[in-house]
Formats: sequence, C-alpha cells, structure tokens
Amino acid sequence: MRLFLLVALTMTAFAANSLLSRAALASGGIDPASFGTLRLLSGAVVLAALVLIRTGGLRLGGRGRLAGVAGLFLYIYGFSAAYAGLPAGLGALLLFGMVQVTMFGGSLAGGERVPAQRWLGAALAFGGLVWLLSPGGAAAPSLPHAAAMLLAGIGWGVYSLAGRLADEPLASTASNFVLTAGLGLLVQAGLTMTGQGAADWQMKAVTLAVVSGAVTSGLGYALWYTVLPRLPGSVAAVAQLTVPLIAMAGGMAFLAEPLTLRFSLAALLVLGGVAVSIVTRRPRAG
Repeated sequence: MRLFLLVALTMTAFAANSLLSRAALASGGIDPASFGTLRLLSGAVVLAALVLIRTGGLRLGGRGRLAGVAGLFLYIYGFSAAYAGLPAGLGALLLFGMVQVTMFGGSLAGGERVPAQRWLGAALAFGGLVWLLSPGGAAAPSLPHAAAMLLAGIGWGVYSLAGRLADEPLASTASNFVLTAGLGLLVQAGLTMTGQGAADWQMKAVTLAVVSGAVTSGLGYALWYTVLPRLPGSVAAVAQLTVPLIAMAGGMAFLAEPLTLRFSLAALLVLGGVAVSIVTRRPRAG
C-alpha cells in the first residue's frame, strides 16, 4: 500500500508539471527554453541544498549518470517546446505514450521478461488514452510541437531507466539536475547572444517555472527515483499512463471543465489496465 501511495503521489506531481508548464507557456510570458532553464536551476538549487544539509557533500558521478543527464536534458527542453503549442492532456498523452514505448523497449533490451498479462494491461491503458484524446473533429496538433513532445518522451524514458541504477535517489536526482542545469545555462547563454530569448519575463510565468522546477520536478523526481528500483521497468511505464488522466482532471478542477462520460469510461480503462499490469497472481497453495 505504501508503494502504491508513493507512486500515486509521484504521478500527481508529473501531471502538475503539465498544468504548470502549459499555464506559463500558453500565456506567452516566457519563452520555452528560458522556462526549461529556470525549471532546471530551481530544481538544482533545492535538491543540492537538501543533499548538502543531509550529507555535507554532493558526488556528481555514479552509475547511470550520463544517461540520466542526457535523458533529463532532452526531456526538459522537448517538454517546454511542446507545451508552447499543445494542450495539457494531449501533450501528456504523447509524452507518456512514448515513455511507455521507450521503457518497454529498454526493459526488453535489458533482458526483463514481460508477461502477457502486463502487455494486456498496457494495451488497455494506452487504448483508453487514445480513445479519450482522439481528435473527434478537433484540429490536429502541430507536428513540430508533437515531435518535440515525442522526443521529450524518449528522454524521460531514458531518465527513468537510468533511475533504476540509482543507489541514493535524492543524491542521484540532485546530481542529474546540477549537471543538466549547467548545460541549460550554456543553452541560455547561446540564445541570449543570438537574441532568440524573450526580452522580458512575466512574474507569473517565472513563478510557475520555479514551482515546477523546485517542487513538482525536483522533489517529484527524487520521489520517482525512490520508487523506481522497486518497480519492474514495464510496470513503471504503464503506471505513468495515468498522468494524462490526472492532468485532464486537474484541468477540470481549475478550469471548471465538466466531467464527461467519455472521460469517466476512459479513466476506468486506463486504471483497469494499470491494475492488470501491476497485480501479481499468487500461486495456489497445495
């Protein structure tokens, strides 16, 4: 039960990232690259401070560090670029659909045996999301923004797979953020020198970036690295398919959007698929 609650809290933090990012970037108060850099910097500061208080030092090396930094970098900037032109729910679907593909592939490549029950659960969950967020006459998403989110999904899948190698979740997450933030500063400097960054930032957008980086990203990802070693890669992939549903529910709550029958039925499919994937059959005694 404790593991389930930790996973649920982590998925809620992931969904909050979609809502915060979309709210900031849709307003035009900050450019995507600057938003991503602020997320990294604020997350790095909070996480590094926590590690220094606890241990007195921060070790930047470790198992899976290169993959973790590369994955986080690709995710952060792909995510920011995508949410400049995608709604929260659709963006989350594209992200975690690609995460599932990446993590299932990584699990298979690593020799993990994925039973038929887990494949069935993944199919149910992903099918529910596709049905929920199918165009239904609405305008198709922008291809560049959709492609950016798919790249972000690959990055997050790699980051999550690397997290299974983490010996100390908080320290590992802090190291990933500090190193990736350094790369982010180089990106920001390059944009500033070429005049491609935003001339001015709105305080609301900056605040959303800091909250997203320090709380729902930094602390949320540290929690994710805590539970990852206890989850098979394929289970972790399927569990993340709940995030688009949580993101859409958050949109309903904060934007007064009505609860629809379609949403309710799709939620049953997704959560049922996750349950099928995670629940393990116990052999009968005797």
